[in-house]
Formats: sequence, C-alpha cells, structure tokens
Amino acid sequence: MKLFLTLLFSGLFSLALQAETKPNLVIFLADDAGWGDYSQNGNTMVSTPNIDSIAQGGVTLDRFYVCPVCSPTRAEFLTGRYHPRGGVRGVSTGQERLNLDEKTVADAFKASGYATGAFGKWHNGSQWPYHPMARGFDEYFGHTAGHWGEYFDAPLEENGKMVRTKGFIVDVCTDKALNFIDRNKEKPFLCYIPFTTPHSPWAAPEKNWNENKDKPITLKATEADKEVGDETRCVMAMIENQDWNVGRVLNRLKAYGLTDNTIVLYFSDNGPNSHRWTGGMKGKKGMTDEGGVRSTFYISWPAKLPKGQMVKEISGAIDLLPTLTSLAGVPRVGGKPLDGRDLTPLLMQQKTDWPERMIFSTWASNVSVRTQRYRLDNAGQLYDMVEDPGQTTPVNEKEPKLAQELNQAVKSWKMEVLGMSAKDLEPGKGKKKAKGPGNAVDPRPVTVGYKEFPITMLPARDGEPRGGVKRSSGAPNCSYFVNWTAKEDSMAWLLDVHTTGRYEVTVDYTCPLADAGSTVELSFKDSRLTGKVGPGWDPPLYTNQDTLPRPDGESQMKEFHTLKLGEMNLEAGQGELILKALEIPGANVMDVRRVTLTLLD
Repeated sequence: MKLFLTLLFSGLFSLALQAETKPNLVIFLADDAGWGDYSQNGNTMVSTPNIDSIAQGGVTLDRFYVCPVCSPTRAEFLTGRYHPRGGVRGVSTGQERLNLDEKTVADAFKASGYATGAFGKWHNGSQWPYHPMARGFDEYFGHTAGHWGEYFDAPLEENGKMVRTKGFIVDVCTDKALNFIDRNKEKPFLCYIPFTTPHSPWAAPEKNWNENKDKPITLKATEADKEVGDETRCVMAMIENQDWNVGRVLNRLKAYGLTDNTIVLYFSDNGPNSHRWTGGMKGKKGMTDEGGVRSTFYISWPAKLPKGQMVKEISGAIDLLPTLTSLAGVPRVGGKPLDGRDLTPLLMQQKTDWPERMIFSTWASNVSVRTQRYRLDNAGQLYDMVEDPGQTTPVNEKEPKLAQELNQAVKSWKMEVLGMSAKDLEPGKGKKKAKGPGNAVDPRPVTVGYKEFPITMLPARDGEPRGGVKRSSGAPNCSYFVNWTAKEDSMAWLLDVHTTGRYEVTVDYTCPLADAGSTVELSFKDSRLTGKVGPGWDPPLYTNQDTLPRPDGESQMKEFHTLKLGEMNLEAGQGELILKALEIPGANVMDVRRVTLTLLD
C-alpha cells in the first residue's frame, strides 16, 4: 500500500510538473519566400523535408496573410497590430522603425521568465532603444538593416558590436541560434530565427547551387514570360540551404528531448521576390494582390496541437502575438488595442463560433482587403477567390452590395490606420501619401547615447547625402556614401542625444592611397572634432559574394577600414551630426560606410 501511494503521488507530481512546464518557442521567418517555394505546397522542383515536417507534425494555416514587404510584416508579428499604427512606413532610412511605445511578443515572454534571443535579420530599428535588445530580446546576432550585401564571411552585429564571420550567413546565424538553445535548454526560451534568404543578392552555398543550377523549370510563374530561370534556381538553392538549417535546429531540440514541448512555427514575410511558381496566384513581393501577401504557415507543438491538420479560416501575421501568448499561457505586455485574433480555438480544433473577418494589406498607399471568400483589390475590383484564385475576372456586377461594403471598409481603414481624411479619399482629389515609402530620411531622429547600450552605429542608410555626395546604390539599406569630392559636400544624421557626455568617434571608410590626407570635421551643435583621413585604404570590390549577377540598385560591397577620428563632447538634445571636409589634397575624401559613436562617460 505504501509503495502504491508513493508511486501514485510520484506520478501525480510528475504530471503536475509537466503541466506547469512552459513551452519553448522556435520561430523561423523566411525573407522573400513565396507560398510556392516549398514541396509541402506542391512545388516538385524543390526539396524541403525539414520545413515540411513542421506541417506534417502540426497545423497548416491555409490562408495566412502577411504584408507585401519585409519590415511591415515583422512589425505586425511583433505587436499584433497593423504596421502603420506602430510607425513602420517603409523599409529603410529609418522608416522601418517600430515606435517606442509599442510592446512586442518578446517583451511578453521575457517578462514571464523566458530566455529570448534573435538571430538573423531584424529590420525594425537599429539604434537603441529601437534595437532588438531593447524590444524584449536578451541577445541579438545578425543585421538590423533590411538588406545585407554580404552573404559569405559577412560582417555582422553581435549584441551591439560588429564582428567578422566565416561561412554562409544563414549557416552562421543558425550556429548562433543553436548555441543559444544549448545554453538555455534547462529553462523556457524563445528563439527567433529570421533568415536572410531568399532575399537578394542572389547568393547560395556552392553545394546547394550545384544541386539546382541545371534543374528544368517545370512549374512556371503566373506571368511566365517574366520568369528568369536562374533566379528561380538560385531561390531553390537558398531555400534548400534554409531547410537544412531548419533540420539542424529540429535535431538539436530532439537531442535534448525538447521536441514535444516546443512550439515551432515557420512563415515568410511577403510574396516571392521574383516571378516564379505560386500556384497561379496574381502578384509578387510589393503587391497587395493574393500572391504578394499570402504566406506559407506551419506550426507544431506535439504535446498539444493535432498532427497534420489544416485551418481554412483566413489569418495573418497580426494574429501571432495573441495566439502565441495564449498557447504558452503568457500574459501580454502592453495595452494598445490588437488587430489580431487568438487562433488557439482553430489550432486546437475546438468547436467555436468564429466570426467573419477582414484582413487588410497595404503598401505604397495601395490597399486591398481579404474576406474568407473574396478579395477587393487596390483598384476596387472584387474577386471570388474560391472560383477565381488567380484574380482574372471581377465580380463587381454580380456582387454589387458586397463590393460597395468592402470599398467602404477600405476607406474607413485608410482613415483610421493610414491617417487619411475623407477629403483625401474623394474621387479626383490628390491622395495623401502615407509618409513614404521611399528613400527620404525618416523625420524621427536617430537615438544616441544610452548608458545601457553605449555603442551607436550610424550607417549611411540612416544619413542624408548633401552636395555631390551620393549613395553607392539606389537601395539605401546596404549602401555607403561615395562621390565626396568638394568642401561643399557633406553627410548628415539627425540625432537625439540622450546623454550629455564624451563620445569616441570612428568612421568606417575606404580611400584611394593617393587621396589620403583630407582633413574632415564632425560637428554637433557647438562641438567640433577634426581629423585626417589615413592611411589610404582602397580594397577591390568583392568577387566572392554572388552566385548570379547582383540586381540593379544593389551595392557591390568591399572591406572597410576603421578610422579613429577621436573624442568629442555631445550635448543632450536634438541636432544634426554633420561630416564635411576642410581640406582635400586629392580627388576624393573617402567613401563612408558608417560613423560609430561610443559613450565613454
């Protein structure tokens, strides 16, 4: 009897302990992968067994909607709110930043005792307190910009400092994620792995490229005449590399016995970044049609979620914060109204009265809206997505009442979320643009000088070129300032200095050897710092980065040298940090990748 009671209470204690164990989270986010890039979705040209296994061992959200481009989706995932509400209006020059009064899913899990880490592309702010480590993550490794021009042996950020890595960027970031899991396997953790692929540049490990470079394109893009075969093959190579890395993480969870109690999810941030197979859907990245905003979404949690199930109800990135906190039993942090819904009843196959809903998609002032059956596109054309998933034949005349209702819903949404007025929306009136997107520098200043995070990097992306100074490419995210040849030229960053103090200043630069020796001045309010450019440093552009030629508008990168300019006092408050030349003995001052300010005291 005593033995029986001992076993009984031991078993009950074990069950109670198991019930109290918080689930871990592993979140995979692809960059620019389309719904059709996975074998689970019917792509017979590519092999993604590890990613597919998440769906096969869990639940698929069949109609899951994200944004047309990267940073908005990330903001919606982090907050459960439509991205314009949080100040995210673009993908670069500061417009990608998430407002500081927004709270994230990582804030919630950290407050509940989770170890939190992010490893890859962030794209919602670079400087503290926009930095991921100020948004709920204990540690961060990767690049905070939206686009990174170096995928092999890349310079990346580790908790605020730049480090030179060795290997392919996705492999390197996954290594860091695995190390995070190793160190936190005894306690609950949230491990966020936002991959950098298949976003361009077109670069894949040699092994993956060799396995795909000669494959026939047997499944064609919706607009087949616009498909570039080698780009599709390179995407498949990058996706298969990604799949291998997903497998590494899943195997590590298995090795530690964590699989059953770990929630694993996989999705992408927008439609495909090139014309390739999407199952006949209209649109790609940057567009608000179905193909531009429908993403694959798989989620597994063997301890709780059913296996191999599919949810047909529409859902989106805005639903992830309320859903994940609900599944894990973690209280939400922050009180702003959510746009997303808790999908737990659908995932758990619970009987529920699930109300009809609308999901809105916007980019560049274009707005479309999706209901369970219909999509109203940006031009006000209504499509039956069951009968006509390719959006070929509008049904406005057949469904005039519904078309009118959805058009009115879009107008109301524009007024509420985009801040447009009724007058702006009148036919024939000039429509108010939603603060971007574009390359104009965001009017919010760059934040500098926090003692808890003393290093502030000011990349060319966040600055303004003046005079003859230009960016190295049309895409600011991974660019540097060039064509600095005259005393009238300069570059400026609008700063909000948090702490008055002494700052160390460095400049990452290149300069032809014959042009070394220019005297430059950095100024902020009444403070001035001068120094000379030297030694000359003129490395060639990299030739080891691209599998295919780099798209127009993307910078060819090179190795930058760090110039220690000196120390200067910065006064708290807003003002422009301006870098200009006082003397130019040669033809060029220097090319500038970034200025870094480090608070010393």
